[in-house]
Amino acid sequence: MSKNKNINKGFLAAEIAQFAYATLTVLLILFTWTNFQNPTALLWERVTMVSGTVALWFVYRLWPSKIIMFCRIGFLLLMLSSWYPDTYELNHQFGSFDNVFAKYEQDFFGFQPAYVFSKAFPSAIVSELMYAGYVSYYLFFVFTVFIVFFRDYKQVEHVTFMVITGFFLCYVIYIFMPVTGPQYYFLAIGEESVRAGNFPDVGKFFSETQECLPAPGWSGGFFYWLNQLAHQAGERPTAAFPSSHVAIATLVMLMVTKMKMWKWLMILAIPFLLLCLSTVYIQAHYAIDAIAGMIYGTVLFIVLGGLKLKRCGG
Repeated sequence: MSKNKNINKGFLAAEIAQFAYATLTVLLILFTWTNFQNPTALLWERVTMVSGTVALWFVYRLWPSKIIMFCRIGFLLLMLSSWYPDTYELNHQFGSFDNVFAKYEQDFFGFQPAYVFSKAFPSAIVSELMYAGYVSYYLFFVFTVFIVFFRDYKQVEHVTFMVITGFFLCYVIYIFMPVTGPQYYFLAIGEESVRAGNFPDVGKFFSETQECLPAPGWSGGFFYWLNQLAHQAGERPTAAFPSSHVAIATLVMLMVTKMKMWKWLMILAIPFLLLCLSTVYIQAHYAIDAIAGMIYGTVLFIVLGGLKLKRCGG
């Protein structure tokens, strides 16, 4: 982890993506200022996160080492836990498109997969497999980025850029096209409406409540418990379409394949399948959210993967 002078001392492409997203959301807050209960807090949150990024960049300029680069990348990944729930603060003022997406789901499948999946397979084994798949989400972007960091350092900036930018592009969609997902929408309209295939527009209902259905499946499981911890920490009635879980996992699977990381690809194969299924099983997403996530992740890989970026250096 030694000092190295032959490196790019500018901002990382992923950091620039963060600045761009912060700027976009600041403009949104300013233009819709009166719609927020505490817009000043939202602005201050952005100042804090951007300042942290700039501070780490400044330290890196003084001491350009891999350990500081590790901290810069880790900070960007850690801040996703704040940027994600923040989309709720920005989008619930626009209402909800759940009635549209639930109707598409009903027309395409003839029923609601998120409603029947867990009911059809309520066993403890299936439930734990689904929740294990959902929790494995962190393998795809956190662990993959750091594996690349230590395995092929010259590629880590591009990999980090693709992951971070992929998330921010999802968040932009979440802000301007809010979809809460079945766990929130089904509770709002009631089980009878779901069974009848009746999907009313609930307007700005979710600006007043964040209540959701209890998580389905076996409540005594370890992975069920882990999922509940994560849900309580950062889940909000937001961010259902497309599934960022599936989109980023798809993006990572394609990146890992391109980089010929065959062992890691084999490790991720089963968690990827379980993750795609679990998003519907636990009622976090409509099935079309997961399908759209796969398509969107592939598009992100093609577009972002084709960009030429400066390397971090050795």
